[in-house]
Amino acid sequence: MTTVDHLRQVRLGNLRTVLLALVDRPGSRADLAARTGLTKATLSNLTEPLLANGILVEEPATLAGMGRPSKPLRFHPDGPVAVGAEINVSHLAVETIGLDGETLERRLVPADMRRATADEVLDRVAELIREVSGPRPLLGAGLAIPGVVHDGVVIRTPNLPNLVGVRLAEGLSRRTDLDVLLDNEANLAALAHLWPRHLAGEDFVHVTADVGIGAGVVLNGEVYRGVSGFAGELGHVVIERNGVLCTCGSRGCVERYAGLDVILREAGRRRLDSLCKALDAGDPKALEAVRNAGEALGVGLGTLMNLFDVPTVVLGGSYAVLYDHLHEAVQSEMDRRVLAGGERHTRLLASPLGEFAVVRGAAGLVTRRAVQQPERLFV
Repeated sequence: MTTVDHLRQVRLGNLRTVLLALVDRPGSRADLAARTGLTKATLSNLTEPLLANGILVEEPATLAGMGRPSKPLRFHPDGPVAVGAEINVSHLAVETIGLDGETLERRLVPADMRRATADEVLDRVAELIREVSGPRPLLGAGLAIPGVVHDGVVIRTPNLPNLVGVRLAEGLSRRTDLDVLLDNEANLAALAHLWPRHLAGEDFVHVTADVGIGAGVVLNGEVYRGVSGFAGELGHVVIERNGVLCTCGSRGCVERYAGLDVILREAGRRRLDSLCKALDAGDPKALEAVRNAGEALGVGLGTLMNLFDVPTVVLGGSYAVLYDHLHEAVQSEMDRRVLAGGERHTRLLASPLGEFAVVRGAAGLVTRRAVQQPERLFV
C-alpha cells in the first residue's frame, strides 16, 4: 500500500468514527473530540466536506454552563436517505429513513403475493418506492424476502415459488435506478433491533411470523447467517416427527403449528385484527388457537436456545401483536425445554417496532453501509 492509499484509509476510518458517533447522538466538535479521541483540528477537517455536501448541519450556538458556546453537529434534515422494501406473502411494505434512523415515510399494502410473477411483484415494489422517495437524495434500497438468499439469488421461498431463482435486486435496480441490497426478512428484522440502536442487547433471537416463521439470530452484535445463508430457519425445525406435511417437503415443522395462517384458521378468523378482537373478548376458540401456537413455538425455540445459548428472544410481527395472549405458553415451554433453564432464564420480549421491523432493517442495511463506507456519501 502506498503512502497516499494509507492516508486515505486513515481518513476514511476517522470519518467512519465520526459518523458512528453522530448516529449515537448529535454533538459539538468538542463533544465529538471527547467521544472519539480525535483532535478538534482533525474533526474540523473531517466535518467540513460533510457540511459542504449537505450530509451534516451545524446548529446555532448554545451556551451550556461556563465556557464558549457550542455548535452541535447533526445529520442534515434534507440529507440523504435510504429506502427499505419488503416482499411478503400477504403484503408489500416500504419505508424511508435518514442516516440518524429517523423514519420519513412508510407504506404497508395488504396483498396476496403467492401467485404473483417476479415482474408483477417488482413492478409494484418499484411503484411504492417512487411514492415514498421524496426530494432527498437516495443512498440505495434494501429488499427483504421471506426466503433464503445466496449470492443475490433467491434460493428457496416455499410460499412465493415464482421468485425462486430470480435476481430480485437486479430487477428492482433496473426499475428504480438504485443500488439494491437483498437479504432474508428475518435477518433484516433482527438488524432493525441492532441498527441504529440496540433494542435487545447484543445476543438475541428475533422471531416473526406470517405464513412462515423466520428467526434472525444475533451473536456478539452481528446477524448470524450461516455458511450458505440458511441459519435461522426456525419455521422448519421439526417438533413432531410424523406430523403435518410442510411446504418444504418435511413433516412436523414449527410453522405448520404456529404460523399465522394456522392460528387464524384454528381460531376461525380471517384477519389478525379480527383475531385480536376475539382474544380481547375472551373467545375460547381464539384463546385455544393462540395457546396451542405458543406451545409449538416454545418447543422450537427451546431447541434454538439449546443450540445458541442467547439470553433474549424478541417476538416481532404478528407475534408482537399477539404477545399478551401468546407469551405465557411460549415461556412455559421454553422453561421446560431449555437446559438449565432455572439458572439461565431467557427473557421474552415483544418487539417495539411492530409490523415495520423488516422494512426498517432493510433500509438500515443501506444506512449502515453508508456510515461504515463513508466514501459512498460523496458519490
